[in-house]
Amino acid sequence: MTIRVVVADDQELVRSGFALILDVQEDIEVVAEVGDGVQAVEAVRRLAPDVALLDIRMPRLDGIEACREISARGACRTVMLTTFDSDAYVYEALHAGASGFLLKDVRRDDLVHAVRVVAAGDALLAPSVARRLIAEYTSRPAAPAPAGRLDALTARERETLLLLGRGLSNAEIAAELTVSEHTVKTHVGNVLAKLGLRDRVQAVICAYETGLIATGAPS
Repeated sequence: MTIRVVVADDQELVRSGFALILDVQEDIEVVAEVGDGVQAVEAVRRLAPDVALLDIRMPRLDGIEACREISARGACRTVMLTTFDSDAYVYEALHAGASGFLLKDVRRDDLVHAVRVVAAGDALLAPSVARRLIAEYTSRPAAPAPAGRLDALTARERETLLLLGRGLSNAEIAAELTVSEHTVKTHVGNVLAKLGLRDRVQAVICAYETGLIATGAPS
C-alpha cells in the first residue's frame, strides 16, 4: 500500500528536498507540498494523506496548531520538523498529537524510515530524542494527574512504562527486564491500551504526569 504524505515547511529548499527524497520511494507518494500551517490543514482535509510532515515554525498557522487541527479531524498522523537547539515548543507539540520528531538535518534513510514507522501506527521516539523531550518537560510545572490512573497496570507493565519514560528502546527495556523484545512489545501494547495512549510518545508524557517519574529525577 502506498503511503501518502503532505510536506509542510516555509523553507522551499527544505520541503522540496524532503519531498524529492520521499517521492522516489516505491511505497511513498508526496501528494502536496505547502508553505504554511493553513495550507497544511487544508491539504490534509482535501487529500486525506497518511502522514503530514510539519515544520514547527510556519507563518499564518504554526506547526503545533496545524498538528492539533489535523489530529482532531481524522486518521492522518503528524511528524514535526524541528531543531531542538532553538525550538521551545516540543512539549506542546506532543500534546497537540504529534507522533514524532525529525531534525531538519535528518539523514535520507532516517527520513524514509520515520515516515514508514509513523504510517504503520507507531511513534518515532529514539532514545536521544526522548531525553530531549524529557528535559523540555521537566523544565515546566507538572499538571496534577488523575488519581489511580495507573491502577489498571500490572507491576511489570508499570516497570515498562517507567523505562519508556526514561527513553529506553524496546531492546534496552528487554535487557533491563531480562525478557525478550517480543515480550516487551506485548507489555508496551498493554500499557498503551489500558491507559488509552496513542503511542510511546504519549507514554513518555504519561510517566511524568502520573508521577511515576518525578520531575527533576535523573533520566
